[in-house]
Amino acid sequence: MDETRDPAPRSSPTAPAEPAGSGGHAPDGSPVGEDTRAESDDPARPVDERWPEPSPPEGEDGGDDVEEPEPNALRIEQLILGAERQYTPFQAARAAGVSMDLAARFWRAMGFADIGQAKALTESDVLALRRLAGLVEAGLLNEAMAVQVARSTGQTTSRLAEWQIDSFLSGLTVSPEPGMSRMEVTYPLVQLLLPELEEFLIYVWRRQLAAATGRVVQAQDDEEMVDRRQCVGFADLVGFTRLTRRLEDEELGELVEAFETTAADLVAANGGRLIKALGDEILYVADDPAIAAEIGLRLIETLQADSTMPELRVGIAFGTVTSRMGDVFGNTVNLASRLTSIAPKDTVLIDDALRAELTGHGLAPKSEKESENHPEEGYRFALQPLYQRPVRGLGVVEPWLLSRRR
Repeated sequence: MDETRDPAPRSSPTAPAEPAGSGGHAPDGSPVGEDTRAESDDPARPVDERWPEPSPPEGEDGGDDVEEPEPNALRIEQLILGAERQYTPFQAARAAGVSMDLAARFWRAMGFADIGQAKALTESDVLALRRLAGLVEAGLLNEAMAVQVARSTGQTTSRLAEWQIDSFLSGLTVSPEPGMSRMEVTYPLVQLLLPELEEFLIYVWRRQLAAATGRVVQAQDDEEMVDRRQCVGFADLVGFTRLTRRLEDEELGELVEAFETTAADLVAANGGRLIKALGDEILYVADDPAIAAEIGLRLIETLQADSTMPELRVGIAFGTVTSRMGDVFGNTVNLASRLTSIAPKDTVLIDDALRAELTGHGLAPKSEKESENHPEEGYRFALQPLYQRPVRGLGVVEPWLLSRRR
């Protein structure tokens, strides 16, 4: 939503007039183009500044600022949104009872471009604005948190929507018969898929929300939820830049998808949490040191067994991790990344803090001598010290090579 210019000075303190090109009705049935607030004869009554009237440039009628989509695109949009375009940003903000500034912040946070004063918004946009504003008015969220909700939801669902289009909808909408248009195939397909995908999305979201809420409940205090001690692991494909020059785009896309799918499944199945996948690299976290180590080794072993995959290297560090909007930050994350960059091919490097956790829980011997003196212990992992080395921004690092106990 585009923020509007300051209105021209008014001699009368009446409500702002509707911008040119308006129309439609507000949710209560009143015409959107008419001011439904009670008029006052009191000349001292201030103008409600939440809805400053857009002032179109001289010679223009204040109409659409964006190009109107072609009819087929509009039909698909109406099918998916369940409503047709009827509001300008000005009208939507006023109908929702929020300021133009806040409406614009919500819209941009969700990842959408400014649309000037085009009549491009629907009843669902008004309801969404009203819901977010209602959470703020009820004191459940402050304004900054509401904008964060809009941003995190927009970023997540944007990637999901792009993936769904790229992965199956594009292929399914190829014309099965000569002479059929893409629209003739796409429209009924979306009609069938939309309710099913919507239900599944809600189910998965509730499952993820339950898991995340469980982590909050188990935390000792609020500080632990923001700055937690966790294991952070990076896994990085070796020689990916060379592969991008050698492989065709389609082959490269298939390799990346296979890597991300394999890695995501392994992380989830073994009790970790995938934070993000960046093509040739993944980032995951785990609360349990043994789980983090097991995931790292299984990633190496799984890709080694696949002749189509390049080599992999993994770095894992343990320490304080700051969580924000589903991502993780801090020196522990940076250290895990550095360990990955110096790891030999098909190996897992860990930092000294994770080594101490593994040995302290009896999962690995403190030394080979200890292992020989206590063979009955049945250690799960083996550790080999490597040369200490300075790492830019992190000081001297003591990496350890992690492997399975044979």
